[in-house]
Formats: sequence, C-alpha cells, structure tokens
Amino acid sequence: MRLRIVTPLSVVFDEEGVLAVRAEDASGSFGILPHHADFLTSLTISVVGWKRGDGTLFYCAVRHGAFTVSGGQNITIATREAIVGDDLTTLDQTILARFRSDAEMEKTEHVESTRLQLNAIRQIMLHLQSGGRAKPGTFP
Repeated sequence: MRLRIVTPLSVVFDEEGVLAVRAEDASGSFGILPHHADFLTSLTISVVGWKRGDGTLFYCAVRHGAFTVSGGQNITIATREAIVGDDLTTLDQTILARFRSDAEMEKTEHVESTRLQLNAIRQIMLHLQSGGRAKPGTFP
C-alpha cells in the first residue's frame, strides 16, 4: 500500500510498500490492510502506526485529521500537524501531551473571542435600538 501523511505546509511521509496501518478515530482504534474498502474517517489526536515491507514499525503523532483509503491501496492522512518517529513512548507521552495542550488553549481562546464578539454585537444592538442616539454615560 502507499501511505501519505500531509500537512498544509509539507508532505511528512510518502512511501510505497506499507503492509498495515493502525489509527484512531472517535469510535476507537482500527487497522487497515491491503485491499481494504474505500474508507473515510476523522482522526483524533493520536499516534498512527504502520508496518513497512521490511517489517519495521514507524509512528506518527497527528493532531486530528482526515484519514482516507482509496482503491484498496492508497492511504492518505491530511492533518494540521504531524511528527514522525520510531519511538512510540516519546510520541505518546511528549508530543500528544503538547497537541492536547495546544488544542485546549485554542478552545479557550475561541471561547474568549466569541465572548468579545457577542459583547460587540450587544453594544451595536443597544446603539441601534436607541435610534443611533448615544445615551448619557454609555459608549457610543
């Protein structure tokens, strides 16, 4: 099989001769072997593993992503961020912890941004409801 792992900025991994791939989506871990049916799923923050033709195992920490199988031979993972390595422990403990921390920080920032936007909309609505006249002691 051919496995490609791509981010918006680069092709992280592209190789023929992959014998098996293991990944994880919201429903849990799954495996792909040659001649698998066409398939599409959304990956969680996790480590994808694969076995090369020579029997060696490789891993890649992914920060979410789309996982597709086409033609029973082509596997593509499109993700925001990917780090390839052969040490599962390091990827699992260090990289995934950073990915999760980054995702949590982005979630917090999104909530704060939404809060600011809603506040601005409320101020605009108050201004429009007053007929465009500023009330004493309020921000125009």
